[in-house]
Amino acid sequence: MKLVTAIVQDKDTTKLSNAFVKADIRATRLTTSGGFLRSGNTTFLIAIEDERVQTVLDTIQTVSKKRKQYMVPPVGLDAGGEHGGIYPVEVEVGGATVYTQSIESFHQF
Repeated sequence: MKLVTAIVQDKDTTKLSNAFVKADIRATRLTTSGGFLRSGNTTFLIAIEDERVQTVLDTIQTVSKKRKQYMVPPVGLDAGGEHGGIYPVEVEVGGATVYTQSIESFHQF
C-alpha cells in the first residue's frame, strides 16, 4: 500500500476531486497555501493499493495543468535595495507536486 501526497493549485482542485470520484479513488483534501507565491493550493492524501498508484498519478497529471501568471516579487527579494523599480514578473504555476511513500500499516476505525 502507498500514500500519495499531491499538492495542486486551487484552480485544479474541483476538477481533480471529480476525477478521483469518477475513478473510485478516495482522497482526503486539505486546504494549504504555498510559501513563495503565497497562493492557495490543496493537498490530497491518498492511501491506495500498489497496483493502482499509476492510475492516481495519471489522473493527477491529466487534470493538473501548468499556467503562467504575473506576480510582484516580495520586497526582500529585490537585490538592488531600491523598492521603486519592482515590476511584476511572469512565473509558471500549477501542475502538481506529488510524493509517493510506502505505508507500513493502514487502519480504519
